[in-house]
Amino acid sequence: MSIPSKLSKRKYLTILCLQLRFAILAYVIVNPNNVKMNHKKYIEQTTQQDFHYFFVNFALKEVLMDKKDITKQNVDNSEPLRSSTAKEDAAALPDGYDVWRKGIITLIEQAKYKAVINVNAELLSLYWEIGNDIIKKQKEQGWGAQVIAQLSKDLSYRFPNDRGYSDRNLRNMKKFAKEYPHFPFLQVPLAEIDGDEIWQVTLAKLKENNRDFVQIPLTQITWYHHISLIPKVKNIAQRAFYIMATAQEGWSRDVMLAQVTNGYINAKGNAINNFASTLPPLQSDLARYTFKDPYNFSFLGTVALQNELDIEKQLTQKVTDFLLEMGKGFSFVGRQYHLKVDGDDYYIDILMYHLKLHCYVVVELKAVEFIPEFVSKLNFYISAVDEYVKSPEDKPTIGLLLCRTKSDTKAKFALRGITQPLGIAQYETEKLFADVASSLPQIEEIEKELEE
Repeated sequence: MSIPSKLSKRKYLTILCLQLRFAILAYVIVNPNNVKMNHKKYIEQTTQQDFHYFFVNFALKEVLMDKKDITKQNVDNSEPLRSSTAKEDAAALPDGYDVWRKGIITLIEQAKYKAVINVNAELLSLYWEIGNDIIKKQKEQGWGAQVIAQLSKDLSYRFPNDRGYSDRNLRNMKKFAKEYPHFPFLQVPLAEIDGDEIWQVTLAKLKENNRDFVQIPLTQITWYHHISLIPKVKNIAQRAFYIMATAQEGWSRDVMLAQVTNGYINAKGNAINNFASTLPPLQSDLARYTFKDPYNFSFLGTVALQNELDIEKQLTQKVTDFLLEMGKGFSFVGRQYHLKVDGDDYYIDILMYHLKLHCYVVVELKAVEFIPEFVSKLNFYISAVDEYVKSPEDKPTIGLLLCRTKSDTKAKFALRGITQPLGIAQYETEKLFADVASSLPQIEEIEKELEE
């Protein structure tokens, strides 16, 4: 093949670049879950490098990678099924044995949990001590950075089976000790959190009299959580919030970072609601803290042209991701849950139960902007669940209306006079596509690179 002229070669390469750019965008639309969480940063870094490296590395490693589940959460805490023989043996045992057996199982599970917590606490304590010693030596004796590199070699030689003494990890230990001088606690001044009602709920149990700060236990989350969170969240109060939320929600490191990126701290407790006037004080505070606005359903892909039934179907197919986004305590009851009222059939979009609130949650999905009429229908469903589904031990049913967009003013007006507990929030689905599209090189950038 003859070598094309400079002009034809430029046009040829431009066409190839554009074709691959559109191919990447098309792939993201069809397979959003196959794109890693850090795609935007990765693309921005690689666009500054050689174009061949960018397209080959991204296309092969990011776009064509094997499908993997990002996060899996164990939602089944029940005991294994017992054999018929075991049931027959249990029938011959004295009264109270079953309760006693469950108590022993609980003791074992608690002991195992404490063992894991203790191991994590010891590891964090060790790393903090090493990091603090490095800081002291460098400050008091003026030791330079080469000491860390040498220490890494010596420790790796002495403990060849340990993987925590790399040069990079020793520097992380130094950063960890510098960020948390009061280890094993992070001290947060009350002045930074007193104006935030959500913080009041989160930290109520940690406040102590005659102190102008609260202490957040650092051993609640792992080392890898910490070293990932420190560079992402600079504000101490916000970082303390994410430490608490990670421990309470049981987030993995990747999920925690995704929640930081999605602005979880600003969404938590932000749903428009009437809980203060429809629920007792303690239940009201807990309910408000349970719901947020907006909800991020990026794991669904692009659903702009789909209706409510399509969204419901995808949410139930990806129930683990859905429950993770809803938050700890939610359990899935059913989709298109059937109710018969005075001979007529009605179908609730999604029915859930919240284990901490001890109540049913009716979720209504709308693929359009909020309009006040939606509240009336949800109010009807709440009454029907209270009448036909709720047991005497359950607390009042709560409704959650999720719309694609909403006006806060219209939502507040619509809730006036409503006696059933109800929250209104919006959901997002296209954020992933928008981020990738904005990160890919533009035509002008491609032509400029080719000219250079």
